[in-house]
Amino acid sequence: MFKRNVPILSTTPSFFLWGPRQTGKSTFLKSLFPNAYWVDLLKADAFRTYHQAPERLRERLAALPNPSTWVVIDEIQKVPALLDEVHWLMENTDFSFALCGSSARKVKRGHANLLGGRAYRFEMMGLTAHELQDQFNLVKILNQGYLPSHYLAPSKNFAMRLRAYIGDYLKEEIAAEGLTRHLGIFSHFLDVASLCDTEIINFSNIARECGLSSHTIKGYFEILSDTLMGSWLPAYRKKPKRRIVTSPKFYFFDVAIVNSLAKRGPLEPGSSEFGKAFENWVFHELKAYNEYSQTYADFSFWSLTSTCEVDFIIDRGHKQGLVAMEAKAKSKITSGDLKGLQAFQQDHPSEIGHGMVVSLEAQTRKIDENIWIFNYQDWVEKLWKGEFF
Repeated sequence: MFKRNVPILSTTPSFFLWGPRQTGKSTFLKSLFPNAYWVDLLKADAFRTYHQAPERLRERLAALPNPSTWVVIDEIQKVPALLDEVHWLMENTDFSFALCGSSARKVKRGHANLLGGRAYRFEMMGLTAHELQDQFNLVKILNQGYLPSHYLAPSKNFAMRLRAYIGDYLKEEIAAEGLTRHLGIFSHFLDVASLCDTEIINFSNIARECGLSSHTIKGYFEILSDTLMGSWLPAYRKKPKRRIVTSPKFYFFDVAIVNSLAKRGPLEPGSSEFGKAFENWVFHELKAYNEYSQTYADFSFWSLTSTCEVDFIIDRGHKQGLVAMEAKAKSKITSGDLKGLQAFQQDHPSEIGHGMVVSLEAQTRKIDENIWIFNYQDWVEKLWKGEFF
């Protein structure tokens, strides 16, 4: 098993651990708490029991010989009423709780008890290059994605595995939780939305393509966000000197899911699809590092209406200067690839710390005082050493 970078220890107080399906949450918790009392709400009998009588949890824990043990509740979002029992047990007993789930939407929308700040919140994502170490392969991860079972799977029948994952998501996350009444329409929306991965989202265009209202499309994207299938990247709007784009971008949580939905086929360096997948991976690494290292930097992108763009603006808050970053899946970076960084520096001279391009160039090099061209392997090594945040 890979050593995951999620900053949870056996001494961590009670917590929520959110993450998409099959990112390895259960495996991680079983290794961390091998002797925990386990409640798996994916099991039909456990779901029925606690759905009908949440107080059964209190009764069963009262009968345990060790009242200070850990309790893991897997897929907690399926029975939000259990959180009232957990709250009482945290206040009145010595039990500690690890509450695991793939979607907080039902919990939040149902106004369930979120324990009033008594439980920490963590998120687990797919595998990172730092976790994979010597097993990291860029072409493989851009084709097979970040989920452990997918990355390690043989390429044979891999397309079937992806379709099964998407089918389970639609059946167990969307249909079972009642997030939409029109599963077929939402499935078509997923196909269309996948074509917009890493792109600025135009709700009207997607609504037209799907034959739906913009309001419905916004609601569908909200479902993707709440079920951790993707993340918004807002536009950088501070002190604009020229007309800038203000609509957000959207990034799916796993590039292989995008490949399957968008029917991309095998990706090889040099194709536009490989470039978009590379940008998705760079965002994945940035987001994972930010979450696991608990640096709490803010991410955005910057774009002029004339299509001059910077993929990622990193606001480090307490540190001086912004980091402006481009993801270019190219083996040779030219002056034309630097126009976005240079334009941003011109518009924000007092705010920019330094700029960089993450690329496929064989060697890292420095253009001038403020711009670096990084080989992607060098970049990811420095990222996880904390040199950019």
